[in-house]
Amino acid sequence: MAATLQDQLVVAISSRALFDFEEENRLFEDGDPAAYMRLQLERIEKPAPPGVALSLVRKLLAFNTASDKRVEVVMLSRNDPVSGMRVFRSARAHGLTQIQRGVFTQGRDPFHYLRPLGAHLFLSANGADVAQALALGHPAAQVATQAVRASDAHPDEVRIAFDGDAVLFSDEAERVYQSGGLDAFQSHETEKAALPLPPGPFHPFLTALHRLQQAGGSAMRIRTALVTARSAPANERPIRTLMHWGVTVDEALFLGGLPKGEFLREFQPDFFFDDQTGHIESAAAHVPAGHVAAGVTNVTFRAESGRELGATTAT
Repeated sequence: MAATLQDQLVVAISSRALFDFEEENRLFEDGDPAAYMRLQLERIEKPAPPGVALSLVRKLLAFNTASDKRVEVVMLSRNDPVSGMRVFRSARAHGLTQIQRGVFTQGRDPFHYLRPLGAHLFLSANGADVAQALALGHPAAQVATQAVRASDAHPDEVRIAFDGDAVLFSDEAERVYQSGGLDAFQSHETEKAALPLPPGPFHPFLTALHRLQQAGGSAMRIRTALVTARSAPANERPIRTLMHWGVTVDEALFLGGLPKGEFLREFQPDFFFDDQTGHIESAAAHVPAGHVAAGVTNVTFRAESGRELGATTAT
């Protein structure tokens, strides 16, 4: 019988999202991929330090048991196959022995492989790859490689925080705000409070998390939070939308434009997703964070497409 990832939550992740390869990556930035490959080979016995998303991956894999595979994590990287050996060895050194599948494209675009993987989430340090993945309909975020690593205060709980507009939901309301200002936005959302928002790019990931949570039978739990710049009366529509989807979040923070970072510090997520770089910069000082380059606020960002948060380029 052929192997299948059906009915599993599938996370595709790049090497720089899972491990701290920033020192090595500077060689790549300098335009010397051969030197990069040599350094990775020289360090093949040296495990790479943890990266921003390692805590999230470790906790998600903890949902698996010997008899029930619920989560699959696949390396999807612009690394060359030789450097890929160090990636897998680093995974084993950090106890991530369940990571056994990988795609290494030696500098070529890797995002095309998301479709055959059926990935519910793609995490990468490469902004262009994330933008392309989102354009193809895959939930994806550019990891802020400079972000603080996750707290170890909740070892039995995966904590994930999401922005609302242009992340969980479409950017419909954000477009009204951009064109008409706050008063127009509040009026629009009050009038349409009972009408569910269209799904955003991270709806499939949230739904997959909900299925994982509902399956039960694991010592690991999931705790989610909606962390949004909205305030009353525009708070009703997102909550009603989640109810319409049959999905719940454990916490909802309607911050009315306050900086999100310190609130996220208190929630202590293993990862936070937002579509605005300003919110990511605020969050990254306190928690792991990733930029979702979707919606009207990222038109310029997508046009630039190669820009990265914290560290540039492409491994």
